[in-house]
Amino acid sequence: MQNPIVIVRTFLASELIARLELSYRVINMTKEQDWQQVVADRYTQAYAVITNGHDGASRSLIEALPALRIVACNGVGYDAVDVQAAIEHNVVVTHTPNVLNNDVANTTIMLLLAISRRLVRDVNWIKEGSWVTKGGAPLTDSIEGKHVGIVGMGRIGQEIAHKLSVFNCKISYHSRTQKPHLPYPYVDCLLTLAQQVDYLIVMTVGDASTYQLINREVINALGKKGTLINMARGSVVDQDALIDALLDGTLGAAALDVFEDEPNTPSELYDLDNVIMLPHVGSATKETRFAMGALTVDNVLNMIDNQKPSTPIPECAGINT
Repeated sequence: MQNPIVIVRTFLASELIARLELSYRVINMTKEQDWQQVVADRYTQAYAVITNGHDGASRSLIEALPALRIVACNGVGYDAVDVQAAIEHNVVVTHTPNVLNNDVANTTIMLLLAISRRLVRDVNWIKEGSWVTKGGAPLTDSIEGKHVGIVGMGRIGQEIAHKLSVFNCKISYHSRTQKPHLPYPYVDCLLTLAQQVDYLIVMTVGDASTYQLINREVINALGKKGTLINMARGSVVDQDALIDALLDGTLGAAALDVFEDEPNTPSELYDLDNVIMLPHVGSATKETRFAMGALTVDNVLNMIDNQKPSTPIPECAGINT
């Protein structure tokens, strides 16, 4: 019997590909532009699809693959996967929670420090000769003891809060549900939270329920002395409202790792000293990306042995594999 086909859309280390190739015929789709259509046309017997949070897997792709048993998402977010279509076709969707918590939290704090201390501006202060011609750079803000609001107090949100304790920050949070076991105050109104805090970190899921959750009203409530840090998904923030607020001074500053239409980013913000932008690299360390890939491959290999994958998404936990 020919080895079953696994479609790989996301980057995996060569060691992980080799593990897959022991049991599968691996089809690399990382460079194919219209990859879902190509798979639907040529590889209808695909057993597994390994994808990522950006490319996902559409309903049309899932319906075109009658042998499909698993969509393994190499990332914690799976909003680009049509989960309902997967459930209807008895396909398990998996993701990679926990293994990226530390590095995403570290990146968040890096951005928090960098934007409050205007790191990029001060690097440019030297490169542009301003230290010589203008003297010392303008003073910046300390995060020590500041009030930080976290929108989305899941695993990563809790890790961020824990790490911020060394800076003596006051932490409050807003999420879909209150978590009574946590020591931080819960604020059930997002607008109220934005009004109270110095920094607002967005770390919630990105789906229809959170679309433009951070709207113009929330941004205005954060205000001229406030800073928005988005580590979630670009869809969670009204990007047009954010741009307007940064350009007219309604919002004090922003640090962004995610955007509405990646990889396209708002060029209007490029020259602003109070904005830092990263190319969606929250978990992008060699160590974490390998751990994510290894967990993704483990989930797929468990399926071929008729075992349950390690980390199905909650919606798929009851699917009989």
